[in-house]
Amino acid sequence: MTATQERKLGEAIVRQIRAGGGYLNDPEVSDYLNELGNRLATASKDSHQDFLFFAVPDSQVNAFALPGGFIGVHTGLILLAQTEAELASVLAHEISHVTQRHITRMIANQQNTLLMSLAGLALALLAARGGGSSGGQMVNAAIAGSQALAAQSQLNFTRENEYEADRVGFQRLLAGGFDPNGMSAFMERLQRAHRFVEGNAPTYLRTHPVSYERIAEAQARAQGLPYKQVPDSLEFHLVRALLKSYQGEAREQVAAFESALVEKKYNSEIATRYGLVASLLRAKNLPRAKAELVRLEKMAPPNPMIEAMAGNVMMGDGQHAAAALRFERALQRYPNKMQLVYDYPQALLEAGRAPDASAFAERELKRFPDDGLLHQIAARSYAAQNQRLKQHQHQGEFYAWQGNLRLAIDQLELAVKAGDGDFYQASVVETRLRTLRQELAEQQRAGFAQPG
Repeated sequence: MTATQERKLGEAIVRQIRAGGGYLNDPEVSDYLNELGNRLATASKDSHQDFLFFAVPDSQVNAFALPGGFIGVHTGLILLAQTEAELASVLAHEISHVTQRHITRMIANQQNTLLMSLAGLALALLAARGGGSSGGQMVNAAIAGSQALAAQSQLNFTRENEYEADRVGFQRLLAGGFDPNGMSAFMERLQRAHRFVEGNAPTYLRTHPVSYERIAEAQARAQGLPYKQVPDSLEFHLVRALLKSYQGEAREQVAAFESALVEKKYNSEIATRYGLVASLLRAKNLPRAKAELVRLEKMAPPNPMIEAMAGNVMMGDGQHAAAALRFERALQRYPNKMQLVYDYPQALLEAGRAPDASAFAERELKRFPDDGLLHQIAARSYAAQNQRLKQHQHQGEFYAWQGNLRLAIDQLELAVKAGDGDFYQASVVETRLRTLRQELAEQQRAGFAQPG
């Protein structure tokens, strides 16, 4: 396969993962993973391709690489890692599978079998969808996420591949400026956490078997190096606190963060207070969320995640105009933080400023043309203005990004029939419609399923 074919295959699988609910649409988690991952990818000179890192909403411990440089990380793995170096060691390992061409070699050696397996993966993802209640949907999303990780085992990395990814990944970890002990520490943590689990070991241990030999080699590599204490970034702790705030019932997480603060059982007080605000906001306890936010902002350095949290507390309190202003000012300092990019037009919409929201979304889409969530925001903005062609066009692009080409085609057909756009706008929609119809036909020939 060529690099272009690899990338297209990876994109198709990621779309199926999105369609199956196995992709965590959280811009702050995604931003962090991509900043961390690309720091590692560019630390060594052996990387000549783009990478995209994403989170899978699943409590199981796993990570996986897909064709074309797509790397997924389970939220369970992020929460298990106790230091940033431990998480970085996993990403460095997965990046090395890509840069050492392990995936490409597997595809070349077993192309027909692998393509059939990947198509089967798409079917498994879609079979995991459904359910009526929101709770059932969350369970199904977790199931879909774990099914997505079957891609890693389908690649069937050999023992030699694993050792090579360890060796190259260690050098990458070192070049990225992380604690070289992170790799062996995470392997030991995995073994301790699942020492007595036999038939139900986490997927990561099944696809990346951790032996005492691998741990010893990782320790030996780090042993001869001078000791260097590398502090974790604040973002690492904030992201982990945010993911914890999503778990279980909101009131349970409020109690957990409160207990951690009282007993001083935390790695970062700032992150723990941030998690408390996030949990209070999720529990719709706005008075307490506002009070805790004040405490948080007094002790925390300037940070885009805290700016976004402050704006969302204002939104929850109905202060839409004030939230829009807060987001606007934050974007001047952090123009590439996607949580702010999404939140600002949402606040504008709630404040009754739909034309400003659509204008902002269009400007940002010039920078991020393939961003599905921006297309969805644009669709809502145009719907509020009764501009039907633009509404359906952007909604169609959102569905295409989500992996549902049938719904995307339906929306673009509605856009063509809307009759409220000019000749140029209609021509753009018709051209895109032809492209999506051809793409759907190709996927059907290749055996990839589409949502019904």
